Amino acid sequence: MESKSEIRKRIRALMKATSGTQSSSFSPAELIWSKAEHLDSFAAAGTILLYCALPDEVPTAEFIKRWYGRKRIAVPLVVGENLILKEYDSAKMQPGYAGILEPTADAMDIDPAEIDLAFIPGVAFDRSGNRLGRGKGFYDRLLPHLNCTLVGICREFQIVEDGIPADPWDRKVDVVVTNK
Repeated sequence: MESKSEIRKRIRALMKATSGTQSSSFSPAELIWSKAEHLDSFAAAGTILLYCALPDEVPTAEFIKRWYGRKRIAVPLVVGENLILKEYDSAKMQPGYAGILEPTADAMDIDPAEIDLAFIPGVAFDRSGNRLGRGKGFYDRLLPHLNCTLVGICREFQIVEDGIPADPWDRKVDVVVTNK
């Protein structure tokens, strides 16, 4: 089994090699979000957690726009070493940590207990629901506070067939949605 750092390196190389390529008339992101919209847990959710994507993550901007006003959307704000959840408001977004679009500090707080469904980014996932993040631990510290369905979001090449090494504090996602 590869180490976490070896997996990150390999997946980043694949991301670079496949950027800009498409295998159908729909982008991988459109396929992924279309599949996510068909989850029973999505239909039942009133409040969903989404991330604002970095350039190498599955984009969320169009999905957020499509569901803004139809579902309550929470997005994370980095505060120190933690993610604080804020209600998405297009008028209260600005570049923040690592250039990620984040809500302003005065956006409405959302308690993690209010989240019905969480879409979680990752560098890689395995078929057992283990997730590999970027190594900063932001989601590792948030996930224990969420009592909802966790959906990993990634492109198919980000699935690690041999598994991802898991630490005792790692929380698995319930389902992984890809473009395949």
